Amino acid sequence: MLSRLITLIAAALLALGAHAAPTPIVDLAGVQAAVARGAILWDVRPAEAYRRGHLPGAVSIGDVGDVLRDPQSEELLPPAKIEKIFAAAGLDPSQEIIVYAGRSAPPAYYGRFALRYFGAQNVSVFHDGVDGWVAAGLPLERKTSRRPAIKLKLAPQPQLNIETDALLARLQTGGVQLIDARTPGEYHGEVVRAARGGHIPGATNIPVQANWVDPEVFTKLAQDKVADSSGAALAPAEKLKALYSAFDPEKETIVYCQSGMRAAETATVLEAIGFHRVRVYDASWLGYAKRQDAPLAQ
Repeated sequence: MLSRLITLIAAALLALGAHAAPTPIVDLAGVQAAVARGAILWDVRPAEAYRRGHLPGAVSIGDVGDVLRDPQSEELLPPAKIEKIFAAAGLDPSQEIIVYAGRSAPPAYYGRFALRYFGAQNVSVFHDGVDGWVAAGLPLERKTSRRPAIKLKLAPQPQLNIETDALLARLQTGGVQLIDARTPGEYHGEVVRAARGGHIPGATNIPVQANWVDPEVFTKLAQDKVADSSGAALAPAEKLKALYSAFDPEKETIVYCQSGMRAAETATVLEAIGFHRVRVYDASWLGYAKRQDAPLAQ
């Protein structure tokens, strides 16, 4: 009787583990475990980078920012168009998917956002990406990997995104936390890459680079002060929790940047440290600044 009870408890624990919430951000060991389970690897870098070498078995549709977004607004394409793109590539949102690019690259996080917005439940980002894979001494592959085409019917999840009109209404009612993931220069209107410069009133500026071990790593790399991009590794959870300690994890939190990519990275980090109501403002500053009725601050 006792042995039977132990067996039942063990089976129940295994079942719970199998249905545990997916991890938004995974390390190298997490990628290897996912591959062993049959997960799809999606390389969101430009086609030429993919051809130079990618994780074995990874599929590509090209640069996620070019392929999945409208070239003018830089927002996601309509669902029908993305359905065709995902279906042709065999990117099935119902399957486990690992998305990657270069270390810390926002496009990987935008790829995850796109998948989740269209219904994916089990999708993670390999933050260290191809750089972390190579640094571990693992081989890259050059041949193109393809998956069988599938049929898809995507269902947008509006709770993960917010449109400009809805955001303006939320600014009136209050009760929302706003994080601007751009640089301080963009935030203060000193660097203008849209119709107007500045930031959304009430937004707190935490540049996406603050999520990394060394926010200055790419500046140092360009100046030959460091040998590689390892400083762009994700900061420890304790540091990230301290970074966002002024925000309530249970409160609605909206993240934006210039066009949604950096916002997607910070939104995923927030999710990873326990925030439960995170939304990406996909139109971001490009969409907000062109609305002349939208208030701004500098």
